[in-house]
Amino acid sequence: MARTSVTFDMVREIGMALPEVQDSTMHGKFALKVKGKLLACVAIHKSAEPGTLAVRIDFEQRAGLLAEGPETYYVTDHYRDYPMVLVRLSRIGIDELRDLLGASWRFVTSGVPKNQRPARAATSGERRAIARKSKKRVKE
Repeated sequence: MARTSVTFDMVREIGMALPEVQDSTMHGKFALKVKGKLLACVAIHKSAEPGTLAVRIDFEQRAGLLAEGPETYYVTDHYRDYPMVLVRLSRIGIDELRDLLGASWRFVTSGVPKNQRPARAATSGERRAIARKSKKRVKE
């Protein structure tokens, strides 16, 4: 049986069935929001593949999705520090999308701070800057 590709209209229909979800826009493109908070939107950054949905999700769940379904889920450097996963609509099934949007709705409505960032290691340039500041303080 041939798989039906998910469209943004299907995403809208599934998302709008969730409590308090509004059809909205972000940068002039399709988005779903809950009480003004982003739930999902068209991934518009140039690093995203065409036909990609960006969905807000916690970092732990994102890691699981990326490990379990790299053909469906991905993240680019632009989205790495945000609690979002990118979804290839051509690769996701309706039931899987419904589950993902439900998980996103729970995440967005749970009160997680808007700009939650994952912990990350300092880059080599940041480590050098910290070392220079430390040496400067020692000399003073």
